[in-house]
Parts: sequence; structure tokens; C-alpha cells
Amino acid sequence: MGVRRTAAALVALAALAATLPACASGDGGLGSAATSPRFRVLVFSRTTGYRHASIPAGVAAIRRLGRARGFGVDHTEDEGRFTDRGLAPYAAVVFLSTTGEPLARAAHRRAFRRYIERGGGFLGIHAASDSFYDWPWYVGLVGASFRRHAPGTPAANVLVEDHHTAATAGLAPVWRRTDEWYAFRSNPRGRVHVLATVDERSYDPDDASMGADHPIAWCRRYDGGRSLYTAMGHTSESFREPSFEAHLLGAIEMAAGAAPFACAGR
Repeated sequence: MGVRRTAAALVALAALAATLPACASGDGGLGSAATSPRFRVLVFSRTTGYRHASIPAGVAAIRRLGRARGFGVDHTEDEGRFTDRGLAPYAAVVFLSTTGEPLARAAHRRAFRRYIERGGGFLGIHAASDSFYDWPWYVGLVGASFRRHAPGTPAANVLVEDHHTAATAGLAPVWRRTDEWYAFRSNPRGRVHVLATVDERSYDPDDASMGADHPIAWCRRYDGGRSLYTAMGHTSESFREPSFEAHLLGAIEMAAGAAPFACAGR
């Protein structure tokens, strides 16, 4: 099974690569590319609550994907970047395990909202749903708020519902992996396009159960922009897992508008 999953992930990466232009020669960071990147993303990882040890691994993985696929990656924990001018260069903003109130100032929240309304892209990873509980617009952007998680990081079966997106192409229909399995305050189905669920029969959710329908990754159009969220990515090891890297790369491409975005929403 492990060989088949790895092969499927490599097929997914190859299929996505075939649709993309040649890479830029730089490393995808600031001022490093000899040719212009296809697009740029801003990775934001500020935390005012729990801080995940996997954040550096996540930043490194996204930079690595940028070098491989020719898109630029900037990383910040400075909320001062959230101005109209500061966000303008980016096709997507990635909230990487942000927690609490990472944008404390109302002016920065307004600038982020305007960025989405003008057609910007958003990708939330893991604890991005553990942010801004009292900001209804952001909860709508993500699709749901974190409630609690199952004990530990057990292996579980992820059931891929839609294989026709860049974020899921080539993934096994039943994707066995280890992570911290989030439950949410409400089921987002009906508000979002669910890409994958986690099968609670394959692990012990304890008091973090959502029942037979437990979405774990989804996408939606929201207030003029593109939004994706994956609850996976708690462990540092996730960001070296070929299948998760394929999932992450496809999600970034979708958020940036560089891959088809067949996701409903408002």
C-alpha cells in the first residue's frame, strides 16, 4: 500500500507539472530568481496562541515547491505586510498554522478582506481554523472553526471525494496517513465543496467526533476570491510526505488561480 500511495503521489506531481511552464531558475525567494516567477505567494505564520513546531518545516516545504515549480515564496510573521500595497504582489496568501489573533489591528484585517474581494487567493493549513473565532468574515473564508482534536497523531483513512482538482489528483481513494485530526464547531458541507473526509471508523476520535461525515479538506469561492483549507499538516513529517506535498502543491496552484478552480460558493 505504501508503494502504491507514493507512486500515486508522484503521478499527481508529474501530471500537475505537465500543465505548468518551465521553472524559474531562482529559489522562489526574495530577489533570487533570474526570471520572473509565474506568481508569488505570501506565507503568514504569526501565532498568538498555540505554536506548532511544524511551522518551519511547512515554510521550507512551500519554498521547496516554489523552487521546483517556478513560483515565488515570501514568508512573514509581520502583520504590517497586510496593507493594500503589501498584498498586491501576491496571487495567494497562505495562513500556515496561524492561531489566536494574528492580525490584531483592524486596518490590517480590512486590507486582507479587500484583497480577497479583489480576487485574491487564500489557503489555510491546519491551525488556520484556530484563528479569529470572533471574526465572522474570516470564519466564512476558512469555512469552519476548530473545536478540538483527537488524542495524539493516529493513522487514519482520508477518503478523497473529488479527484478532479489539482489538490487531489492522483491521491489514492483511501489515503492512509498520520496526522492530528481536527473536529470543527460546525460541519462546513453545504457552504463549501468538500474535497476529502476522514473516516472516523479508522481511528479513535474520542470527544473530537463529527460522525459519519467529517470533512477534512475543502474549497470555496468567497467574496470574490478563492479559498482552500486543509486541516492536515500538524506534523513536521507531513511536509516531507510525497502525497501531502502533492496535495499542498495543488492547493497552492488552485488558490493562486494557476490551476482550475471548480469550487462553488458565494
